Amino acid sequence: MSRWTRLTNVFRSERVDRDIGEELQSHLDEAQADGRPPGQVLRAFGSRLRIHEAARETLIAHWLESLMADVISGWRQIVKHKTVSASAILSLALGIGSCMSAFRLIDALFLRPLPIAQPERFYVITWESYSDGKFETGIDRFDYPALRSLRAAAIDDANVMAISIPMRIDLTFGSDENMERASRQYVSGEMFGQFGLKPAFGRLLSESDDLTPGSHPYAVISWDYWSRRFARDPGIIGRSFRIGNDLYEIIGVAPKGFTGTDPGTFTDVFIPDTMSGPFVSGTCNCFRMWVSPKPGGNLARIQEKLRAALHRYREEQVKTWTAGRQQQEKDVFLKAQIALEPAGNGRSGTQHGYQRSLTIFAVLVGLVLLIACGNMANLMTAQAGARSREMALRVSIGAGRSRLIQLVLIESAILAAAASALGLAFSWLAAPFVLGRLNPPDDPVRLALNADWLTTLFAVALTFMVTMLFGLVPAFRASSIKPAAALKGGADPHGRRRLMNALVAAQVAFCLFVLFVSGLFISTFERMANQPTGFSSPRVLALESVSKTGLAAEEWYQLAQRLQSTPGVKSAAVAQYALMSNNAMTRFVWANGHAPDGTWSHSTWILGVSPGWFETMKLGILQGRDFRWDDAYPDVAIVNEKFAQRYFGDESPVGRTFEAQTFTNGDARVRMRIVGVVPDARYEDMRLPVPATAYLPLRGFDGGVERNHNRATFLVRTRTPDPLAMAATLRRMIHVSRPDIRVANIVTQEELVRSQMVRERLLAALSLFFAAVALILAGVGLYGVLNYAVLERRRELGIRIALGAPSVNIAARVTLLAFAMVVIGASVGIGFGLASERYITALLYQVRVGEPSTLVLPLATMLGALALAALPPVVRAIRIDPAELLRAE
Repeated sequence: MSRWTRLTNVFRSERVDRDIGEELQSHLDEAQADGRPPGQVLRAFGSRLRIHEAARETLIAHWLESLMADVISGWRQIVKHKTVSASAILSLALGIGSCMSAFRLIDALFLRPLPIAQPERFYVITWESYSDGKFETGIDRFDYPALRSLRAAAIDDANVMAISIPMRIDLTFGSDENMERASRQYVSGEMFGQFGLKPAFGRLLSESDDLTPGSHPYAVISWDYWSRRFARDPGIIGRSFRIGNDLYEIIGVAPKGFTGTDPGTFTDVFIPDTMSGPFVSGTCNCFRMWVSPKPGGNLARIQEKLRAALHRYREEQVKTWTAGRQQQEKDVFLKAQIALEPAGNGRSGTQHGYQRSLTIFAVLVGLVLLIACGNMANLMTAQAGARSREMALRVSIGAGRSRLIQLVLIESAILAAAASALGLAFSWLAAPFVLGRLNPPDDPVRLALNADWLTTLFAVALTFMVTMLFGLVPAFRASSIKPAAALKGGADPHGRRRLMNALVAAQVAFCLFVLFVSGLFISTFERMANQPTGFSSPRVLALESVSKTGLAAEEWYQLAQRLQSTPGVKSAAVAQYALMSNNAMTRFVWANGHAPDGTWSHSTWILGVSPGWFETMKLGILQGRDFRWDDAYPDVAIVNEKFAQRYFGDESPVGRTFEAQTFTNGDARVRMRIVGVVPDARYEDMRLPVPATAYLPLRGFDGGVERNHNRATFLVRTRTPDPLAMAATLRRMIHVSRPDIRVANIVTQEELVRSQMVRERLLAALSLFFAAVALILAGVGLYGVLNYAVLERRRELGIRIALGAPSVNIAARVTLLAFAMVVIGASVGIGFGLASERYITALLYQVRVGEPSTLVLPLATMLGALALAALPPVVRAIRIDPAELLRAE
């Protein structure tokens, strides 16, 4: 009989049994029809049951039948204990779903290869840097002119391409009132060809589109942008859009699935490198150099050629450096070692910025899953103890050890499968939720979270691992039962209790570690969020504006005054950009005999502002005065307290002068007179100390010619608590007053401050959630162990109560061993927490791992939760009625 027939017969076993029975009966009837007595026929025929079973084994796949029988038995056990099973499945689903969410994020950001031909062929050039006395490796950004030197050096062995960092930009397909935000990436013309990509529509960029600067204003849009913005309109080819004053023609749509080379960002528009304007000839380090070896190209030889070419290029760069740069910095810059790092999975700042955070997130959810598995193991162990008589009977009637193991593992697998299904649904919602909080709304992180073969494999492997984690030990214990002892009621429960207590110790250790780390992240967020910024954020609206042509500061000033006259506006001013907006400018300063040492940390931060800006931001003038309308750069400046203390000590800086690098020539200096001192205020980063800052008039002159500004930011303080309520009014006012100025983006100052704490807020929220889950699971685990102990020892405890044992003695006997395991687990958890310092210190702010509060609070929380979990079993043990118990016995 074929194997397939034996398998299908499992699902029609009743029919098979009926056919066998009819066949046997026909043989008996045939023998009797031949005249043989019935008794003789039966004796000659033998055991009908044995023959039936022998025939059945030849017709049915016995292993599959036993498997199905165990599935049915396991399902009945789960249905029999509905409440316990539902609680177990939900807790396990939370752990599995969290793990799946973490893996989906990690897979999409770090593991998934780019959808290009042979992604393993591509590398990114990285180099090392020295700044402020520290080395940093893995830097992957270059200026565009370096491409020519690197490409020429490796032309025989490799292709070298320059691909820029994606940037959010303003573009319009119509009037300036219809500005929209999109992600733009400058790419080498040959990128699409090197990646082996074919257009979804139209054509892609080619090498000929990237030869002459400014001569090929073409663009390719992504499939995602085409679908989301244009509903896949085939008429998009040939349409034009404007970025600033540049007009671009759309020539094609990139293939579906390709969203750029930077995981975490979906590039909307691809433009040739040579259209990047000042980037082509400037020294902006905003390009990554991608290398793909040609057939026969040797990586070591390519790397050496690139290193030599970069050294020659940098020798020319160093000649333009300003005086005062450290010689060690120059030496490291010239002798920087380069490396070719695999880039088949893409390369992005999001990967670098969130690598450690997502690793911590994965560890936390993994520990939560282990705690849930510990609970499940305790549950299965307790059920195995309750079913000891059943297991003994199974052994007595011939069940082998492997069959008992299979029976318990099948039940575990059903629970794990149900939990995995719920967990998968949870991860489908949780992963996008977490992703949406990685970056501010204006520049969100975007990842392709669709399931692939790796995600599916992980889900299957996770389900199998979970089944083994909580099902294997109870299965082996159930299979090793001794029928005689179990049927007499003499099975020893101490071994099970020891196992369950050991699992509680492990749960407590994991839980305390989660609480410990969570406390650090929550304290970090609280301290960062509650630190003073130096300025007042509520009710302030920032309107980032762009002009078609450069405007003099006077014109920006006049528009700010018109905004101030708008009903509902308390004050208005204009600056180069808003504080905490990830924009910054630094210059080296010479003052009062102090010369710069060439390090970034000792440079001075610069910001151009209008008169009234300090009033709008509520930065009071401590000494001197505010800017006047006729003040101009480089005549005057206002400095903060940090600047005054660094260069003038306890002396008043008002009336003193300092020199700073000019904006157009780093080797030239200008002299400025200090007319005021303001309090320290945070400029760009919530983590770094407040920098020495010099505020300059937005109005300024270079070489006697007044400087024009293509963009600026209006800061408006409203009278209403919600400044966004006035956004439309202010946008309309700007357009009516100056049609040549468009508002590119509107954001509150509070949102800008919050955007600096996205990572800390995310870690605090996630760790708080998982700490609560871990605490509940650990409490449930302890409750289960103590409750099982009370049930197992009811007779013993009843006798002790009958003999006069006090309640304290009963409570101690129930809880002593379990709480000893809690102490051991807590010690292990604290040890792991202290040992984790070097891995998480970079994510902390003004929090030390060894602070008393970081140890006491998790311990107190854990002990309180466990004491609460132990209370019901202890009360149940104390209230045992000896008379009723012994009467039942």
